[in-house]
Amino acid sequence: MQKRTISGTFLKWLLLIVGVAFAVSMVFSWTLQTRLSQKSAYNLLRLNIADVRQDVIDASDANLLALTRKVAADIDGGAATDADGLAALLSRYDIAEINIIDAGGIIISTTHPDFLNYDMRSGKQSAEFLGLLDGSETEHVQSYQRTSYDPSLRRKYAGVCLKAGGFVEVAYDAERFQRDIDTQVIGATRNRHVGENGSIIIADVNWNIVSDRNHSEEGQNLDVTGIWIDRATMKENEVFRSDVYGEPCSCMYVFTEGYYIVAVLPENEILLQRDTSVRLTAVLEVLVFLTLFGVIFLLVRKLVVNNINRVNTSLSKITDGDLEEQVNVRSNTEFASLSDDINATVSTLKQYIAAADARIDRELALAKSIQQSALPSVFPPYPDRTDFSLYATMDAAREVGGDFYDFYLLDENRLAFLVADVSGKGIPAAMFMMTGKTVLRDYAERGDAPAEIATNANAKLCEGNDAEMFITAWMGFLETDTGLVRFVNAGHNPPVLIRGGEASFIKQKANLTFAAMEGVPYREQSLELQPGDLLFLYTDGVTEATDADEQLFGNDRLLSVLSASFGSGDAATKAVCERVKDAVAEFVGEAPQFDDITMLCLCYRGEEESDGGSAGGSEQSFGVAAQSLTVPAQTDRLPSVLTYVEKALSDAGCPEKTLMSIDVAVEEIFVNIANYAYEGEPGEATITVGTEPVADGATEAAISFSDSGKPFNPLEKPDPDVTLSADERTVGGLGIFMVKKSMDDVSYRREDDRNIVTIRKRF
Repeated sequence: MQKRTISGTFLKWLLLIVGVAFAVSMVFSWTLQTRLSQKSAYNLLRLNIADVRQDVIDASDANLLALTRKVAADIDGGAATDADGLAALLSRYDIAEINIIDAGGIIISTTHPDFLNYDMRSGKQSAEFLGLLDGSETEHVQSYQRTSYDPSLRRKYAGVCLKAGGFVEVAYDAERFQRDIDTQVIGATRNRHVGENGSIIIADVNWNIVSDRNHSEEGQNLDVTGIWIDRATMKENEVFRSDVYGEPCSCMYVFTEGYYIVAVLPENEILLQRDTSVRLTAVLEVLVFLTLFGVIFLLVRKLVVNNINRVNTSLSKITDGDLEEQVNVRSNTEFASLSDDINATVSTLKQYIAAADARIDRELALAKSIQQSALPSVFPPYPDRTDFSLYATMDAAREVGGDFYDFYLLDENRLAFLVADVSGKGIPAAMFMMTGKTVLRDYAERGDAPAEIATNANAKLCEGNDAEMFITAWMGFLETDTGLVRFVNAGHNPPVLIRGGEASFIKQKANLTFAAMEGVPYREQSLELQPGDLLFLYTDGVTEATDADEQLFGNDRLLSVLSASFGSGDAATKAVCERVKDAVAEFVGEAPQFDDITMLCLCYRGEEESDGGSAGGSEQSFGVAAQSLTVPAQTDRLPSVLTYVEKALSDAGCPEKTLMSIDVAVEEIFVNIANYAYEGEPGEATITVGTEPVADGATEAAISFSDSGKPFNPLEKPDPDVTLSADERTVGGLGIFMVKKSMDDVSYRREDDRNIVTIRKRF
């Protein structure tokens, strides 16, 4: 899949961010302009209603005040003020009520008999006219409203001061009020419009339209316009929306002087200002954002992307393995700091890699040492046996390998020997190799027949084999007194028999490899060796060795190399293995080793000689007569010591697994004596091996090391902290710690000027 470039990715995200910013700004502008337009429209509605309302009030006040002045002039001119006189004035001016109030605020004459002698101070509505008595006003007009004495009756009152004192109060009702001001109301609204297409609609108290600028619906009920006003829930001077003559409009109303004044403004006109403003804003923002986008992209490309590309070029070389590459981008402080940080990181990484390589080398060397120590390495292994001899070698393709060989005496007259090859290479193969070697030896030492050993070992190796590894093996059992070899071949290469200088492959039928499938039966086969015969076992690393031209060493070359006289005995077995190794190396040349190369050569001589001697004197300190071996305290004598210990314990029936643990402990203690006991001066060490029976039918092996070197108790050294890494631990102490962990008992004593260390292990 093609990867995006930095500039392409940045361009994509910059476009996205600019687009989101534009969208957000437009939403904000749309919302803001909508609110501003609505607020402006509402103010326009409210202003027009206020103007019309004032016009109505002014017209109403002027009409009534004019009538009241006429009545006051008549009274001041001597008109009669009794009931009949007031009735005549009432009829002359077509008004609803006349009241004459004296200087004390008492109605002294009225056209409404119930009001006679009424104190104007006693009612809230009437008390509004008291300003005419204290001189603060000469005229006063009330708004059109319900009367306090009859709420169902609406009237408008005006008062004018009389020359003789007091004042006259005149009122007219809804009918006269409407007749007097309809002309003024219609005139006030005919030429008035709200905005461009809005209008003022006025209806009377009965909802009949009095004035409608845009439509000729006077006299019709207000509901023909589509406007519905519920005074119980709809407040005055608040906006409500209605479809006025089918067009969505924002409306507002007030009720004054007996009229409903409704201001109407179409919604499309309200939002016209918003739409115009938003369009203009959108054009301006597009220009601004495009300019910003171009400037930002060019700046980022020049200042960031180009430098990042330079950094990435260097990083690509570093990730490809060129740790000598230096990042040198210093156009500004940030990239200079980044360059320095990357270079410092690479430098630190190089140090870590070097340290890791060294640690891995040490650990692989330790693993190789452990693997090599698991294979018999002392030759000749049985120097006191004259009836057979053998030699084996294993060269791993890596630090550790999956090939292995093994041999051990099952009793005085039976020798088990094998060569095997684990699938794969490296650490996993080496681990499976150790398992396979141990399992095969454990079943062999039980005394089972070869076929039973193979069958049981296969079942054991199949358990938990999640990695699906397998082992090819050729395992033989030599009866030293007759030369009969009983063997099982688990998918392995056929051995080569060298008899009289002629080499040939053993005729055999191979069984399935170990750990490949459970429940597989294995078949035993046999061959008979004659004195002087050599039997050569090997792994496919020999025949499948490949040269630079991808040619295999092959079976024919192997037979050709082995078809020669090698003599008999230890020298012959070693010569066979070295001849094959040299031939393979010459054939391969400079090509790398492809696979592990393992060889084992057995020489059957048919005679058994024994010198009847012992390695040293005997001791009785272990409960059973023990033999001792005294050797120079030098590390090159370690193989002799291990051979001596293995021979003594194998004869006592010590299992291979236990013997391996004892070998590691013996090596650690003897090497310590050789390196530190005599401080460069020549000295000797005595190794004594003995066994004795203990409880539950077990046997305890005891190995004692004695030297006359300087006094030193290795058990006094504190145990190392194994939870730390190898680099963090202090040097020393790990070996004796491993000895203490692997043995059942470790003791030290200083006796007769000698250091004596004794290890014990049950089996």
